[in-house]
Amino acid sequence: LTRIFFLTVIQNVHYTTLSKTNRQKILPIAPIRGLIYSSDGVILAENKPTYSLEVIPEKIPDIDQLISKLREIIHIDDKDVERFKRLSNKKRRFERVPLRINLNENEVALFSINRHLFSSVDVVEGFNRHYPLGREFVHSVGYVSRIDENDLKKISKLGLDSNYSATNHIGKLGIEESYESYLHGEVGFQKVEVNAEGRVIRVIERTDAKPGKNIYLTIDLSLQKVAIESLNNKKGAIVAMDPRNGEILTFVSSPSYDPNAFSSGIDNQLYQSLLSSKEKPLINRVIQGKYPPGSTIKPFLGLIALENGIKNVEEEVWCPGWFSLEGHEHRYRDWKKQGHGYTNLSKAIIQSCDVFFYKLAYELGIDQIYKGLSRFSFGQASGLDINDERIGLLPSREWKRRSKNEAWFPGETVILGGGIPVPVRLIV
Repeated sequence: LTRIFFLTVIQNVHYTTLSKTNRQKILPIAPIRGLIYSSDGVILAENKPTYSLEVIPEKIPDIDQLISKLREIIHIDDKDVERFKRLSNKKRRFERVPLRINLNENEVALFSINRHLFSSVDVVEGFNRHYPLGREFVHSVGYVSRIDENDLKKISKLGLDSNYSATNHIGKLGIEESYESYLHGEVGFQKVEVNAEGRVIRVIERTDAKPGKNIYLTIDLSLQKVAIESLNNKKGAIVAMDPRNGEILTFVSSPSYDPNAFSSGIDNQLYQSLLSSKEKPLINRVIQGKYPPGSTIKPFLGLIALENGIKNVEEEVWCPGWFSLEGHEHRYRDWKKQGHGYTNLSKAIIQSCDVFFYKLAYELGIDQIYKGLSRFSFGQASGLDINDERIGLLPSREWKRRSKNEAWFPGETVILGGGIPVPVRLIV
């Protein structure tokens, strides 16, 4: 009797607390990711309701046997199994792992009827990121994909483990990556009562998650379509900016690819085909492609010449259709075979006279060109709010000596053309 009194009265609070701990759990609630729109209000990234079949590996003694039984009522192919096992190795064994994603209503109903046969398997309702205009905007919008080990390390380093406790996907490229903290939202929590099998019986207390914020891009859909049609799936990039305020109106890299394959879990075969493609669609040519600037550099050279007093606006140069350095026979040809005749700076820019700028570059010299173009931020990052931009090349005497251990030659100044910038650098 003394022992009973001790346990039921004296230790009542202690054992009641233990009992509640065993029966109650705190479960995180994933926030709804913010949407992404074009400047004219067209949805570029949305959240579609989905159902997935999820398993807790820790509670399954024989995974292969479980999969075999599930296949009797729901279609599960080898790629699903491969992805499941790969994800299982990356997660803790008590965490849920999706075995089949994007179940249709019939499959959900079939499993519900047979649910009593699978104590550690659940159909989980969630949202899948979807890109209605995927190929047209993938290089600007980017995509989300499953959180991997590197992502977990970054999340932990930032002290955001709790905020991502219910999140399976994270921004990997483009706006989705750059504005991850803005789009993600804040995790919610609910205190639930569970039975011996760990299933939720009732919700005791709930704090709703805060959805992520929506983002409106400056990209204009109609201009984007014109740029895409102009490239016609050929290799290249088109980027356009409003000079009045710096807004990016068009951002196209070609060829492209479908980001929805990544957000829903891309299979290895498709991923390898994208990696090995000769067209290199995964390269964002707007911020990673390096191209000679051609005639787009001519106005910059003109400004440098005016600032340094090398030329005035009215001074004319004779263009016979070619230019040669003194004492050299080699001719640097103009695009216009018969030449432009007498040409001043304004005419040279309007008609894109090569000979005028061959002479101008030679008169300026590599040192003044390098100094002048540096002031326009050539050879530096553009500051665009998309990660992974490559820095373009702005040649100089020091660069050539350092990289090639050679001196700079006058002919190289003539054909310099301003180096090899990435396309976005030319507009900002």
